[in-house]
Amino acid sequence: METKWLEDFVSLAETRSFSRSAQLRHVTQPAFSRRIQALEAWAGTDLVDRSSYPTRLTPAGQTLYDQSLEVLQALQSTRAMLRGHSSAGQDVIEFAVPHSLAFTFFPAWVSSLREKFGPIKSRLIALNVHDAVLRLVEGSCDVLISYHHASQPFQLDPGRYEMVTLGEEVLAPYVKPDADGAPLYKLPGRAGQPLPYLGYAPGAYLGRMVDMILKDSKTAIHLDRVYETDMAEGLKAMAIEGHGIAFLPHSAVKKELRARKLVPATTPELPSLQMTMDLRAYREKPVAATPGNEKVTPKSTAQDLWAFLQAGATR
Repeated sequence: METKWLEDFVSLAETRSFSRSAQLRHVTQPAFSRRIQALEAWAGTDLVDRSSYPTRLTPAGQTLYDQSLEVLQALQSTRAMLRGHSSAGQDVIEFAVPHSLAFTFFPAWVSSLREKFGPIKSRLIALNVHDAVLRLVEGSCDVLISYHHASQPFQLDPGRYEMVTLGEEVLAPYVKPDADGAPLYKLPGRAGQPLPYLGYAPGAYLGRMVDMILKDSKTAIHLDRVYETDMAEGLKAMAIEGHGIAFLPHSAVKKELRARKLVPATTPELPSLQMTMDLRAYREKPVAATPGNEKVTPKSTAQDLWAFLQAGATR
């Protein structure tokens, strides 16, 4: 039995939807269903009542759900204690970062930190946005860095977590230029001739942002999805090869724009199809250890860094 099966099962119990949980767990629905079936085979009984909608647990499933929460929490607590025994890791700051920011924003940001804050030792954990947030909630990272938009806020308790804004990111459509330097495909396209569209996989945070851009457009946009992936870098590579239009973070395409490998896919006549998002850092508020409460203050290096970031945000 694998712990990820328990994590899948907890997600299913809370969403009551196989499809939604598959998206959140970043796997296909068939693969997610197989994991639940494998857990049921291990348990030797049905855990899910598949005759009802929304999905609900059987009595055995409810028992396992309650136990799973305790087991997963115990594993996280044990992991934290084991890490506490390692003095070598006390000066390493662990960052949970979405894939697109890991490739673009994070390296330049760390370079800036080293100039203004001083040398730091860091460990990068690159994930999809949902799992990056989960790392913070589980206490498996020191700092979460992610996008933020008011339309898709994270459900993080402000009493437990604190936030610093690091900057902004603009999401917009880009495409390979033709021989004359003009966009190979120009938005908005036509109903009878939709433009090839390189999209994010279902459930991807940036994909939801793109959906909002297209929905809010006052001009009808005609696109034909010909490719999808959950990583902005994958979409960028396909766009550079001329396979279609991709909505990409500006930080991911700065070099390609300067080299004219990519150009904006919009024209002066078309209203801007872009969205500005905040780049934010989050951490769990420090709580001193007390009887019955095993939480401790953050690593000193992480604490110093957070104080530096807060000072920069107030200037």
